[in-house]
Amino acid sequence: MNPDDPRAQRTRARLKAAVLDLAARQELASITVSALAKRAEVNRATVYLHYPDVDALVTDAMEDAVAAVARAAALCPLDAPRDRVPGPLRELFEHVAGAATLYTRMLGPHGSARFAARLRERLTAELAGRFSGGRRPAGWDDVPADVHAAYLAGALVGVIAHWVSAGQPGGPGDAALACWRLFRTASAPAPHG
Repeated sequence: MNPDDPRAQRTRARLKAAVLDLAARQELASITVSALAKRAEVNRATVYLHYPDVDALVTDAMEDAVAAVARAAALCPLDAPRDRVPGPLRELFEHVAGAATLYTRMLGPHGSARFAARLRERLTAELAGRFSGGRRPAGWDDVPADVHAAYLAGALVGVIAHWVSAGQPGGPGDAALACWRLFRTASAPAPHG
């Protein structure tokens, strides 16, 4: 199968829309290939022709969301004041709030480990690229840039998962501010004794 074929692209788009629709209504673990095929109006064999399992499909379907989260995190100026949330971080939490059910299901206890890993990997890559481009906070030369990026990426995914699973207390603005304060602390120069 040629993935660039317009028919294959249309089928993948239908499968992605179907899995996101189902994920908005039920836990990921309960989504069957049969239900997915029925929702996408294809047969089961077509689902397997494009994706090995539901987890791979839902992770692919969330790729645009992963890209949006990674871009927003990478655009945050790490030297912004502690009490002023950078616009991209606020937008990130607003995006997550707008799709809270999906993020809750994707990052919850019965969610997609593949999605969580993909989100962390993409965030790590964006931040590491930023750090290697000279936009890393000063004072962290004794920590490898990729480790610093992975640390911040893991923290952000953890905060998002906690926030959506708790029902988004305080709304996107409060969550973004709390996250920003933590990021500033994790990005501040390490004390040297």
